[in-house]
Amino acid sequence: MGRSARAGARRAFSARLGAALLTGTCLIAAGCGGGSRQDAHEPSGTYRMRIVRASFPALQSIARPTSLVITVQNLGPRTVPNVAVTIDSFYYTEHYPELASNKRPVWIVDQGPGAIASPPVESEAVSPPGGGQTAYVNTWALGPLAPSQLRTFRWRVVPVKPGLHTVRFSIAAGLAGRAKATVVSNGRVVILGSSAPGVPHGLFVVHIAPTPPPRHVNPNTGQVVPGPFPVAP
Repeated sequence: MGRSARAGARRAFSARLGAALLTGTCLIAAGCGGGSRQDAHEPSGTYRMRIVRASFPALQSIARPTSLVITVQNLGPRTVPNVAVTIDSFYYTEHYPELASNKRPVWIVDQGPGAIASPPVESEAVSPPGGGQTAYVNTWALGPLAPSQLRTFRWRVVPVKPGLHTVRFSIAAGLAGRAKATVVSNGRVVILGSSAPGVPHGLFVVHIAPTPPPRHVNPNTGQVVPGPFPVAP
């Protein structure tokens, strides 16, 4: 092969290689920047749901564990894609200067909704156990909910900030905003705007006492019982 022929072959190979690299770059770019939307697989629609139960003790005290429980039901003919509850009041914002984080707990969440991994992970807990956690710090989701079925969200919490607090929550049919829940009726909880269809939401008004109630150990049974330790006269 002559010198000119070899040069022509090299130019042709370089052109093919450049085209291949350019095609690969385009494919990579499409994979990174042209991906599908995060909500692409969430069906769009409105789902009728009902709050069957919503309980949170109105009187609580510092360092005494308690539970917040919300049970919802799917009243519609279609399966709810991913039933979720958002709670906006487990934390408050502290405006003291030079804080590393201005979020401070009103309640510490010991355990969130959802099943705990078995066996549990033997490491320091970064977040409380419970399989219902999502990427949103104040939202828990428990998956699809079939028609007429119930799903219960339960939080095991410990009050740490005394005072009068309002806890607001809302129900969602999905996390991406395409699947929307509408309220049908309310149970024992106060539902805001229940006179017209809208997002199911409600609130609790809770008073947290600054000191825990007196308790003592019964020396005969070894059980912790309410009240001060009896002292002989």
